[in-house]
Amino acid sequence: MMHFRVARSQLLCKAVNRAVNYRSSISGNAWISLKYKSQVASQQESSNPVINHLIQGICSGKRASLAEGITLVESKHPQKKELARQLLNGALSQLKEKENDSSQSPTFRIGLSGPPGAGKSYFIEKFGKHLTANGHRVAVLAVDPSSNFTGGSLLGDKTRMTDLSRDPNAYIRPSPSSGNLGGVTRTTNEAIVLCEAANYDIILVETVGVGQSEYAVADMVDMFVLLIPPAGGDELQGIKRGIVEMADLTLVTKADGDLMPAARRIQMEYTSAMKFVRRRLPLDIWLPSVFRISSLTGYGMDRAWGKMKQFHKQMIEIGEFTKKRREQRKVWMWNHIQDQVLDRFKTHPEISHQLLSIEKRVQEGEITPGWGAEYLMKLFTKR
Repeated sequence: MMHFRVARSQLLCKAVNRAVNYRSSISGNAWISLKYKSQVASQQESSNPVINHLIQGICSGKRASLAEGITLVESKHPQKKELARQLLNGALSQLKEKENDSSQSPTFRIGLSGPPGAGKSYFIEKFGKHLTANGHRVAVLAVDPSSNFTGGSLLGDKTRMTDLSRDPNAYIRPSPSSGNLGGVTRTTNEAIVLCEAANYDIILVETVGVGQSEYAVADMVDMFVLLIPPAGGDELQGIKRGIVEMADLTLVTKADGDLMPAARRIQMEYTSAMKFVRRRLPLDIWLPSVFRISSLTGYGMDRAWGKMKQFHKQMIEIGEFTKKRREQRKVWMWNHIQDQVLDRFKTHPEISHQLLSIEKRVQEGEITPGWGAEYLMKLFTKR
């Protein structure tokens, strides 16, 4: 599998260039024809009774339909992928109608990330109950790490949110990461769309315990919140680039009891570190804050939620909200292209025939990994 990583960047570059050249080679009339065919296909897809029934169930807020829809989207079976595409097209049509309705406020997607042991699940339990008590409908997409050896996941986050899982205005969906980097799954973005179609106005995406550079969740949410424990490192750790500079809000958890002095110290050190971190948004638009919270006592919950609402309102007013969501759709389109190109590379007949031989020659040191990757890519791209 290591040799696929060597080939991946070169392979994706070639595939992207071919896609761009193909797009630019299509004439205006041909592009209009493709667009028309896409619209016709979309109309035909809506006639599928099974998908229509599922969409109706999701839009009416039925949890069973939502769970079935997310399971369908997560499936890797070719036929189910086609059904999932039809389902998502139907859900997007429903969401488009809601967006055009000025009486409805936009949904709010919040990404929650942090190291293992930061108390993410316990925070979501208390924070989610706080939101539902204020009249919100909350969907939680919790991503659990998958084993590199067995491929399995515990999916235990829901068991740590017992009160929230019983709340009629909340929905919790644990999903395995399936080896995907960035702390999220390949289908988390599609699951968000289905949750919004089911009339959940706040979507909380909890990632696996991540490191400095794993913040793919920031490309699918409106606000990125970083949770750090009181023993989250010193000021130098806070200055390190990566996940910290992506955070719109940083929360120091477990600020209660004997850990309160440590939480105060970490808050001050991270506040100081923020001065040296390059921010995602200009200072005149948003200044990230560092707050202390306690999921045990509820300390700081109101303040944290107030800051999140302020961010949401401000981004909508200046147009950054819509702009960011448009960019995110483009980012995830290219992510899907990368995944599909790599999948097709692995299943290509010529590659499958030559792969074991090339891998063995690379392992024996007869050829370099780069030469082996280049040879396989030539087989893949030849006509």
